[in-house]
Amino acid sequence: MRIADVLRAKGDAVATITAHTSVGALLNELVLHNIGAMVVVSPDGVIGIVSERDVVRKLHELGADLLRRPVADIMTTTVATCAPTDSVDSLSALMTTNRVRHVPVMDGGRLAGIVSIGDVVKTRMEELQAEQAQLQAYITQG
Repeated sequence: MRIADVLRAKGDAVATITAHTSVGALLNELVLHNIGAMVVVSPDGVIGIVSERDVVRKLHELGADLLRRPVADIMTTTVATCAPTDSVDSLSALMTTNRVRHVPVMDGGRLAGIVSIGDVVKTRMEELQAEQAQLQAYITQG
């Protein structure tokens, strides 16, 4: 299965934020959208990604003052990305190797979606259920 198939099933909406937005405002957006990460964008495109984990790690270090600081202070600037033509298997490997849970999908330099580890697990479960149904049909027909 390809990443484009995952996006077709889940949608291609991506919650984005700017680097100058406060961490407090970031948290409001994460809660509002019920998501765990946001892509950080500028007029030039994707410049980072910021997740709940980034907030928690810096909160431990800086305390409540972190909430007034800009997202730029905590975002990850080396962003692991994938393409719609990539396989879910290759994305799983990318997530494991880079120890990330959210991967923006880039198509020709344009942000085309985002895939989370939950999306990958859901896809795997659906594939396993389909295989199981096919095997049961084969056994009962044979």
